[in-house]
Amino acid sequence: MTDSPGPDSNALQLGLGEALAYGLLQGPTELLPVSSSGHLVIAPWVVDSDYVRLDPELRKSFEVALHVGTAAALAIVLHDEVIAAVREIDTRRIGVIVTSLAPPAMAALAFERVIEQRLGRPETVAGGLVAGSLAMWWADGRDGKRERGDARWRDGLALGVAQALALIPGVSRSGSTIVAARARGFTPLAASELSMHAALPVIAGATLLKGVRLYKRGLDPEMRAAFAVGTAGAFVSSLASARLIARKRRGRGLKKYVAYRLALAGAVAFAARRVG
Repeated sequence: MTDSPGPDSNALQLGLGEALAYGLLQGPTELLPVSSSGHLVIAPWVVDSDYVRLDPELRKSFEVALHVGTAAALAIVLHDEVIAAVREIDTRRIGVIVTSLAPPAMAALAFERVIEQRLGRPETVAGGLVAGSLAMWWADGRDGKRERGDARWRDGLALGVAQALALIPGVSRSGSTIVAARARGFTPLAASELSMHAALPVIAGATLLKGVRLYKRGLDPEMRAAFAVGTAGAFVSSLASARLIARKRRGRGLKKYVAYRLALAGAVAFAARRVG
């Protein structure tokens, strides 16, 4: 099996059922620290889907479409908090937002294509899962005292660097930002809240960037339905996942996710070795 597009990759299509399945997978894997991008590499590879042979730019655009569904769901769940943050906007909050957004934006512009071409393989995803797991295991033992309202621009910068590293499939945006917040001395609950709040501007920025590229390139009419179905599936699954997380409103222990990530990485490495 291979994830390199063949000579006829532009002629391949994404079925509606498969698009819906990836959309439903997007929600929980994006909001929990298990890596949505990693799962979107592994899942089609496991079933030997034509998805892995689609044009890489088209695949990435589809994944951004899934993030649109996630962003819409987060905007609904965090509506009251977003409105309150806008009303209470000040220099401190602007500093946190800017510094959390700048590193992933610059990293995406500089390295996105390299990451797509060289790191979007199951073997490298397994490495990202392991590396992220080690960081999460370390962070889970830290007991900070800072609350979300204590965040300053340096904390935003730490979250931004974490989100830049999460461009590597397998690392996990949620996991890396929770680790960064814990390392900065935030409580488990505050770290979880900061992670969710930091997601919105980054997802919105990625959506804008890819949306412009997709508009310039154009989208095959036969793929439009798949994009719509995938986005809808991501919205539904993200809404359910975000509401569940928000309702619990407590810091997540990370060790159960570490166990899952390591088990998944081991299974992928074993399967890749057998195939290879």
